[in-house]
Amino acid sequence: MSKKKSSGVVYSTDPNFQYQSDDDPEAETLPPAQQNLKIWVVKLGGNKVVTAIRAFIGTNADLTELTKQLKAVCGAGGSGKDGEILIQGDHRDKVLNWLVGKGYKAKKAGG
Repeated sequence: MSKKKSSGVVYSTDPNFQYQSDDDPEAETLPPAQQNLKIWVVKLGGNKVVTAIRAFIGTNADLTELTKQLKAVCGAGGSGKDGEILIQGDHRDKVLNWLVGKGYKAKKAGG
């Protein structure tokens, strides 16, 4: 459930007052060749490992579609939110090969 940001105005006596939204417009999705994706392996609590693909610039719909495709390629679960995709398990090589094959600019990051 998302929380709606408010401008702090509760009541106004001005009959012409218009509430202004604090929502930022979504960034337009860059073409794959201009994306500069970084692929990380992150260790979570309970000895769980996830592959994180970071620095995606684009709309939430495009991020969701890319997440769905990567989950299918890896045969694993995961999620995508705030420009970051998390895939359960260590799938760095699979993800890197698939992204490069689709024309994305991607590389491994971290240790």
